[in-house]
Amino acid sequence: MTRIAFLHTGAVVIPPVMELAGRLLPDAATVNYLDDKVVADLGDSTLAASVDERLEDLVRAARSAGADAVMLTCSSISGYASALSERVGIPVLRIDEAMADQAVAAGDRIAVIATLPTTLAPTIALIEERAERAGASPTITSEVVEGAFAAVASGDRSAHDELVAAAITRLAADADVVVLAQASMASAANAVTVEVPVLTSLEPGITRLRDTLAAV
Repeated sequence: MTRIAFLHTGAVVIPPVMELAGRLLPDAATVNYLDDKVVADLGDSTLAASVDERLEDLVRAARSAGADAVMLTCSSISGYASALSERVGIPVLRIDEAMADQAVAAGDRIAVIATLPTTLAPTIALIEERAERAGASPTITSEVVEGAFAAVASGDRSAHDELVAAAITRLAADADVVVLAQASMASAANAVTVEVPVLTSLEPGITRLRDTLAAV
């Protein structure tokens, strides 16, 4: 049986990832690894250097436990995927890569919304990487939604969604597509209706994981 490890930086994303994995990868065994201090430590000049080693330890643990592939579920750490895969010798996939490809295909004006600064920059870098790969040169605008992360961290999902939905409405007015940088933001997409696509990472990412494994 195929075994897939998901590496998370926040517990809030585990239930929706498991729901999608159960639906899209019903024959696979799954295991979750969590380091819920990574995002905070990336913003700490002293601790940021430790993140790469910690992620490698988790990927090696997944490989030792029989994982055929690892998926990073947080955009803040997606930039580590390639180097981790090379060092550990196991496929390490980015859950937001498929979303970035969809954004590039959707138009020349891409708006990126995040609730944490540490997630915004890696998401923009990924979109630029995938755009270059596709031969595109989109204009990217962005916003960090103040107060939204604090709201969801305290358990107030409705306040988080309201703040993010307002940001979606603002940025969609001058964009061809809106990208929600964090998997934890996906619920906010259901709280607003705009005339452009609003992309989230979970379902496209796990669909690509399924297709990648099927092609091996």
